[in-house]
Amino acid sequence: MKKITLLGVPMEVGAGRRGCAMGPAAYRTAGLAEGLSALGFDVEDLGEAVPDDVDITPPPGNAKAFAQVAGWTRSLYARAFDLAASDTLPIYMGGDHALSLGTLTGHLAAAREKGRRQFVLWLDAHSDFNTPLTSPSGNMHGTPLAFACGMDGFGDLLGAPLPARLDPHDLCILGLRSVDAQERDNLQSTGARAYDMRAIDETGIERLLAPFLDRVAAADGELHVSLDVDFIEPDIAPAVGTTVPGGATFREAHHVMEMLHDSERVTSLDLVELNPFLDDRGRTARLMVDLTASLFGRRVLDRRTASY
Repeated sequence: MKKITLLGVPMEVGAGRRGCAMGPAAYRTAGLAEGLSALGFDVEDLGEAVPDDVDITPPPGNAKAFAQVAGWTRSLYARAFDLAASDTLPIYMGGDHALSLGTLTGHLAAAREKGRRQFVLWLDAHSDFNTPLTSPSGNMHGTPLAFACGMDGFGDLLGAPLPARLDPHDLCILGLRSVDAQERDNLQSTGARAYDMRAIDETGIERLLAPFLDRVAAADGELHVSLDVDFIEPDIAPAVGTTVPGGATFREAHHVMEMLHDSERVTSLDLVELNPFLDDRGRTARLMVDLTASLFGRRVLDRRTASY
C-alpha cells in the first residue's frame, strides 16, 4: 500500500468541550502530509468531511447533540465505506472520538462485503463502551465501541440497522485508565481484550500487543487503528480535554507504532481528540504526527548492523 488518503473531520459535538474542530488544521500545520510523503507515500488530502443534515429524536437515556452526531455518523460511514473499497489507506484526522461511530462501522461493512475479518486496535485511556443508557456525561465520544459491537440504546443513529458488527474477540484496547462502572460491565460482558496501564507495567506493551497482531495476520484480517491523544501521558501530550495521568510514555507509544508498521496489517487509522486550544506551542500535534510517521516506517533510531 503506497497511497494514503487524508480526510479532515472537524467534529467536536461528541465531546464535552470546544476545540477538537481545529484538529485537522493542526495536523496539516504540523506537517502530516509532508512527513508521509517523505517516507515515499503518495498522499492525497480530501479536505474536510461535512455532516449530513439529520433531524431525529434522541433515544431514551443521556445522549447530547444526538441529531448532530447522527449527521456526522452517517456521513463518515459512507465516506469510510467508499475509501475502504479503494486502493488507499485512509487517515481520519479528528475531531473528537465520536467520529469513529461512522469510520469504524463503515470499515466493518466494507470488510464484510469483501469477505474479510475486521480487527480493531483501540489506543485510549477510556474504553468508549458506554451507551446513551449508561453514559454519565452524555458525551457521545465515549460510545463508539459499544455502538460498533451492536449494543442496544442507540436508536436510529445510523439511519439503518448496522450491516456488520464488530466481534469483540477481534478487538484489543490498550492503555485504559478511566472506565465508568456500567461501562466496565458492558465491556467485560463481551469478552474483549482490554488492558489497563497496570497490565502494561506488569507485562510490557509488546507482550500484550504481539499476540493480537499475530491473530490479525493468521486471519489475513484488516486492522483499523484508533489513536486517541489521551492514550499518551498528558505531560507530553497536553492537548486533550480528557486528560488522565499515567499514560503511555514517549517510547511506549512509538514502540506500538513500530510494531504496527512491522506487522504490515494496518488498513485504516483514526487520529482523535487533538484539541489545539489546549496545546503548548503545537507539541502534541507534532508528537501525533511523529507517531503516525513511525506507524508508516520512520524509526526514532534506525537499527544498523555494525561492520567489523
